[in-house]
Amino acid sequence: MLRTVTILILALAALPADAQRFGGAVAATSDEVFVGETGNVLFPAEVYVYSRDSGWTESTRLAVSSEADRFGRALAAHGNVLLVGASAEAGAVHVYTKDAQGAWSRSATLTASDAVEGDYFGSSIAFDGETALVSALGRNEGAGAVYVFSQNEAGDFAHTGTITEDETEGFGSIMVLRDGTALIGSPTHNERRGKVYVYQKEGDMFVRTGALEPDSSVAGGRFGYALALGGGMAFIGMPMVAQRQGAVMVYRRDGTGGFVELPQLRAFEPQRGAMFGASLVYTDGVLWVGSPGEYFGGGAVYRFERREESWGGAQRQQSKMATGRASFGTTLAVTGNVAVVGATGVDRREGAAVILAMEDEWEEQNMVINDIKGFDPVTGGEVQCAEGAARGWACDKVDLVSFVPTHQMGGGRGGMSNDVWGWTDPATGREYALVGRSDGTAFVDVTSPEMPVFVGDLPMTEGSRASVWRDIKVYKDHAFIVADGAGQHGMQVMDLRQLRLVENVPATFTETYFYDRIHSAHNIVINEGTGFAFAVGASGGGETCGGGLHMIDITDPAAPSFAGCFQDPTTGRRKTGYSHDAQCVIYHGPDADHKGKEICLGSNETALSISDVTDKANPVALAMAVYPKVAYAHQGWLTEDHTYFYMNDEGDEPQQLVDGTRTLVWDVSDLDDPVLVREYIAKTTTTDHNLYIKGNLMYQANYGSGLRILDITIPENPVEIGFFDTTPTEGSGGGAWSTYPYFESGIIIVTSMSEGLFVLKQRPADI
Repeated sequence: MLRTVTILILALAALPADAQRFGGAVAATSDEVFVGETGNVLFPAEVYVYSRDSGWTESTRLAVSSEADRFGRALAAHGNVLLVGASAEAGAVHVYTKDAQGAWSRSATLTASDAVEGDYFGSSIAFDGETALVSALGRNEGAGAVYVFSQNEAGDFAHTGTITEDETEGFGSIMVLRDGTALIGSPTHNERRGKVYVYQKEGDMFVRTGALEPDSSVAGGRFGYALALGGGMAFIGMPMVAQRQGAVMVYRRDGTGGFVELPQLRAFEPQRGAMFGASLVYTDGVLWVGSPGEYFGGGAVYRFERREESWGGAQRQQSKMATGRASFGTTLAVTGNVAVVGATGVDRREGAAVILAMEDEWEEQNMVINDIKGFDPVTGGEVQCAEGAARGWACDKVDLVSFVPTHQMGGGRGGMSNDVWGWTDPATGREYALVGRSDGTAFVDVTSPEMPVFVGDLPMTEGSRASVWRDIKVYKDHAFIVADGAGQHGMQVMDLRQLRLVENVPATFTETYFYDRIHSAHNIVINEGTGFAFAVGASGGGETCGGGLHMIDITDPAAPSFAGCFQDPTTGRRKTGYSHDAQCVIYHGPDADHKGKEICLGSNETALSISDVTDKANPVALAMAVYPKVAYAHQGWLTEDHTYFYMNDEGDEPQQLVDGTRTLVWDVSDLDDPVLVREYIAKTTTTDHNLYIKGNLMYQANYGSGLRILDITIPENPVEIGFFDTTPTEGSGGGAWSTYPYFESGIIIVTSMSEGLFVLKQRPADI
């Protein structure tokens, strides 16, 4: 039978999403380990339980809802009792008890009788076997509150008090409770300097006995990000101090019940971004310290042994199982000879947890992960946009034809979708979506758009690394593929005619040719009219051209050859002419001086750059133009008559420089003197990413608001006429990366980072 304890609370706050973040919350008993998914905001979350008896393999899963309720956001275990925070909206804490047969069952739920959305009760939990502290970060208009629950001999919990603090922020973000003493952290207090409040238990109540703060000169260190108590001492993590090198403040109790500051603990070799002190546990005379940013994000765990009045021994341990940018040490739980360490960076932030046990020394015994969670595919029939939605996705005048999640297009755990382009086989008329993923390129046959077929995968270049950025264009039935921040990726060239020959899907392809004159590049631009490709944003090795136009002759796609560089040093953040993206065309616009020339329009971080690259040996800068409130000039596209250029800025919305999603409208009828004639501000406030133009329509792919279709019949007065939001819930992260609207069939394909490939159809204007 379930017992429910209710209390009165209300407020408002926001909690961030970060992939699944499996391992973002951990707990341990002497024979079991518990791991939660703190970043899962879209799907019903589970807490995974691993048993020593089974060799640290999964023994069961705990879940309470078919809705996304942030179950597992916080965990606290003691003996045969486990408390699980489910902090979505009003929030709750679920109490689990283990019976004599070792089975866990839910025995109570702690909720708020008059709760409102935004309380986030259950954001953090501290539990010592008798008393539970539960934070509600949304209480008091975001200042936070902590609720005290006492457990009687029968195991029932009763609300016995509430702790609040005036003039603070994030009160209760992290808590620790031991031997009647509670430390309650407010790491965002006072411009993120942080503050920790000290309370002593008196009966069923807690009385404040003091507060600890860092030196006033320490800004942004987040004092109180992690807490530990034991051995007459208090330990307070400050992982953001000193360029995020991190430190642990150490305090010893004095004779009056207060604390005296002792020398700080720091990493053996302080590294920028190490975040030493991000997690803390003190047990059996040993202080465990997580340093998840150490070793370029690989992470490490330190163990400091207390000997009399000093730290007599210290060890640093990296993980052999959680490799790469694993963030090993993000979270910690230690009980007796069992430890569990969160490694939330594994598989591009999907996360993992590493279980250690003490034999002669602490040794890793298993690395555990959760299942891939994602949306089910949508196939077999068009889903019409009705009453503003199609299968839960918000829409207007755009129907869902089909949907393929990333993990069903060859994407591994943590894989995400990015760029997309299209190819129509001239021999068969079949239409294909070429989908960039963080770990390769997928080829999807969308000829029958209601039943897309994943034909095969081209893995990323051997020796390169997975990357958020991958870009694809097509010329003469060949795909040209680059990736940014990917090491020695180079440019892959694949003969797409191979797709005709696949008999057993999905196939694994190899590139037809590999171009090694660049290593990483942010984008690849192709002018089909001249047979030249332009790698932009090149870095990491090879001929970077300062990040400007690295020009490649691809008239023979199987034998690309370097043709020269162009860069306008008046543009780019470092004044190297870095171009984030560009469009290159044989110009046929109204400027008679440049008709028939090869013109490139670059979105160069700080400005619009226009150049004449007809003569690859002597390219010429024609113009550069800046605009108000520039943050990051990102990408743009010409109208079909080459009179207007529509451009987006990727940084103005998140920096709140503009009131809504902004599209810059340039009159380029005089290429030597482009004029900004309109700043179109949409009703949405999300970040615009890539846009393309077909006829009198502009197709925008935007983070957080999906595909937006605008009528530009009157070029200086765009009007939105339809949309399909590929991001199902606000705050879920990601969103539409790019779109390709050029198939003769009329379908529109869109990639959404956390979701996958959408095949859409715009409604006729009269419906």
